[in-house]
Amino acid sequence: MQTQLFIGGEWRPGRQNHEAPVIDPATGEAFANVSLAEVEDALDAVEAAHEAGKAWAATPARQRAEILRRAFEIMTAHREEIAHLIVRENGKCLRDALSEADYAAEFFRWYAEEAVRILGSVSHSPAGTHRILVQHQPVGVAVLVTPWNFPAAMATRKIGPALAAGCSVILKPATETPLTALRVAELMDEAGVPKGVVNVVTTRQSGASVAAMLADPRVRKISFTGSTEVGRILLAEAAKTVVDSSMELGGNAPFIVARDADVDAAVEGAMIAKMRNGGEACTAANRFYVHNDVADAFTAKFAARMAGLKVGPGADDGVELGPMVSQQAHDDIAAMIGDALDKGARLVTGGTSIDRPGFFIQPTVLDEVPASARVLSEEIFGPVAPIVRFDDEEEAIRMANATEYGLVAYLYTRDLQRGLRLSEALDFGMVGLNRGLVSDPAAPFGGTKQSGIGREGAKDGVLAYLETKYIAVEW
Repeated sequence: MQTQLFIGGEWRPGRQNHEAPVIDPATGEAFANVSLAEVEDALDAVEAAHEAGKAWAATPARQRAEILRRAFEIMTAHREEIAHLIVRENGKCLRDALSEADYAAEFFRWYAEEAVRILGSVSHSPAGTHRILVQHQPVGVAVLVTPWNFPAAMATRKIGPALAAGCSVILKPATETPLTALRVAELMDEAGVPKGVVNVVTTRQSGASVAAMLADPRVRKISFTGSTEVGRILLAEAAKTVVDSSMELGGNAPFIVARDADVDAAVEGAMIAKMRNGGEACTAANRFYVHNDVADAFTAKFAARMAGLKVGPGADDGVELGPMVSQQAHDDIAAMIGDALDKGARLVTGGTSIDRPGFFIQPTVLDEVPASARVLSEEIFGPVAPIVRFDDEEEAIRMANATEYGLVAYLYTRDLQRGLRLSEALDFGMVGLNRGLVSDPAAPFGGTKQSGIGREGAKDGVLAYLETKYIAVEW
């Protein structure tokens, strides 16, 4: 297991030989130590990426594609190892970790295919004076900043399109989950990625290191996944040197159950939308708006499913909900539950911590949650489902849209016409219509409002790492 920085194709400690522990959320105890980068180490990575980027940009698209395809095959062969590593440092249950390992690998296969489909165009100017030749060229060195909740998939979702486009990268993973990112880099090295094209720096000086990289004129792209608060800071830093920015930020996803919904299907969808990754996902359903005609049935069935989940260390057999990633995350969720109950919400199931080592909290359903409760306005990032009842669907849309976030919404109805009409009225970048899962490497992932800028996945993902060049030519 690699624990050092990966710069210029070499594993090395940070300049000051500082290290940080990696905590197992199931025990609260450290099980590894990783090297920490100083600002100078981050700039070394920029230098390595810049030097390697010239040759990588000139590498034929087919050759880049074959390397990404090999990376997909190697990651697939190591899926169980990767999944167990994710469980160890993130805490999620093995079932979710295996799904993430497959999802992460798929980005390499998808962008292996997209690498050879970066097409330009030639056309006549309307005046007939010249031809308009359009090409797409790699934007340059890209800084990739990823969160702890999907340590493999958030890395590959950025690395895949960047390499397909011909960019070299510096990946800065979250300090809670650095080991998965380091393992991904190791496997990419095995796949034949040239030295310096992929670099990984782990650091506790995230703000200073990223700011220094953005200030370096050789860095021309930042892609960040994380909180809206940090995204605002990074956008301000990027503005100083006008660095191309992609931001996948926070969410506050509504889950609407219409009067005519199939309640059983809605419950199944709610379990996926809420409990995938233990609720620690920006796409997690955060607020449940349920029509009064079906609210009693939905709440009872949903609460029964939540109460029946097996909670424990993610690696244990049959576990469906592991611990939260940290003590701070656990305490924040517990505080939100307490706030909702203090303001009059009704506890249906759960609501308390679990008396055992680690950062465990019970799957929780709250009914009749008042508008003033924090769980309706803040991203929960845990296994808590607040339910609000409604009578009028226009009211439900108003409540759903009443947020600064616009990442994803979910909607259940038997009427396709109603479903499409309401989907268009929802001010979100993605809508799960009669479906509790929207993430797909082949789909454009991203939000509106303060949930971000740009899209990842699909063809859009590779375009984010390309500059469009127009050449006016006569012949």
